[in-house]
Amino acid sequence: MTAPQVPAWFADALAAPRREGVVEVAGAPIHYLHWGDAGRPGLVLVHGGAAHAHWWSFQAPLFADGWQAIALDLSGHGDSGRRDTYSLEIWASEVLAVADHAGFPGPPVVVGHSMGGLVAIQAAYDHRDRLAGVVLVDAPLRRPDPESQVASRIRAFRAPGVYPSREAALARFRLVPDQPPLPPYIVAHVAGHSLRAVEGGWTWKFDPGIFHRPRFPMGERLAQSGCRAALIYGEHSEIVPPEVAAYTAEMMGPRAPVVVLPGAYHHLLLDQPRQMVEALRGVLAAWGHGAAPGDD
Repeated sequence: MTAPQVPAWFADALAAPRREGVVEVAGAPIHYLHWGDAGRPGLVLVHGGAAHAHWWSFQAPLFADGWQAIALDLSGHGDSGRRDTYSLEIWASEVLAVADHAGFPGPPVVVGHSMGGLVAIQAAYDHRDRLAGVVLVDAPLRRPDPESQVASRIRAFRAPGVYPSREAALARFRLVPDQPPLPPYIVAHVAGHSLRAVEGGWTWKFDPGIFHRPRFPMGERLAQSGCRAALIYGEHSEIVPPEVAAYTAEMMGPRAPVVVLPGAYHHLLLDQPRQMVEALRGVLAAWGHGAAPGDD
């Protein structure tokens, strides 16, 4: 199999210095990746359902000039531990525990994609005074998160199979919901970090139990949190069409930033990564969160 051609910006981002950490939260080890110099303001980047920290690992280094950026694996995902049951509340506590463990100089901004946006809302609802704001990235406030919807229908999410080789497993990688093809180097990176070796072959890292959790009216929780919030969503997103974006804006309040990424779909971290970085930089600049590039 020929390796996909990788652009310089992507290779440089993956080669950027980073640290790794693990913190125990309610009996489960929570793994995270950490970029940027100590003393800078903090960003906590939260992935979606059945995803992992490496969905952010080629964007997070692009913030290291003004921030410390952390991407964690929520329990039941990536290289973190598993639980008997999962909830937005326990995931929110993991987000705050990781931020504390990293030693940020002040409250961080939490940025969550898809289901991770719901985790960010829960963190704001439970821990308002410990956050500088939340940024929702194509988060489904009026619908079940897309991964959970599909989990009820697709056997691969309910009971992930075991594949005889890593290559066979990689060939089965799919985005949920589906969208136009991504650059092969991004697929190779994200899919490669989604797998673990088991007896008899390879399977996906996520725990199917993550989809069996209570559902709450998250729009109301966002409004009640009183936390500063912003929305970034894809122009062609199936999950955040205009009516959902309008509802989210209403729940955030009249002065909350709302940014639509032209040409982007639900998985805008993957299909428009550099545009996503610039959009998030714009929100953070508007909030005055973080140092200007080159500041010490």
